[in-house]
Amino acid sequence: MMRSIFVQLVFAASLLAAAAPAALAEPAKPSVLIQVSDSDTKTWNQALNVVKNVQAEYGKDKVDIELVVFGNGSGLLKFDSPLANRIDDTLASGASVAMCENTMKGQKLTKADMHPKIGYVKAGIIEIIEKSKQGWTVVRP
Repeated sequence: MMRSIFVQLVFAASLLAAAAPAALAEPAKPSVLIQVSDSDTKTWNQALNVVKNVQAEYGKDKVDIELVVFGNGSGLLKFDSPLANRIDDTLASGASVAMCENTMKGQKLTKADMHPKIGYVKAGIIEIIEKSKQGWTVVRP
């Protein structure tokens, strides 16, 4: 009887010891996806402010941020956008900025029409759905 209890205690202790490194590991890096899908420049500015504020709170290297633009938000990422300099700053801060290629096709836009440093996703809404399934927080200012 005592031997059985001792074996159970040793087994339980080994399980706790194996789990301890995972419990002490640094928490997962927060991941935030910001959606821009309307034509209001106030919304565009607010979205870019959210990027800046989240990075200020967590630290630029301690958070993943992706700005995904589709639909009526496409003007934000055009090469002649009134906020092109803010897009440069956002990209320089380490955030990624992606334009929906489906929107571009529907609006007859080419990559030459867009900000030269941005990335692209095939479908903005699918990018949002997939990142959401991976645990990303989705924000729509």
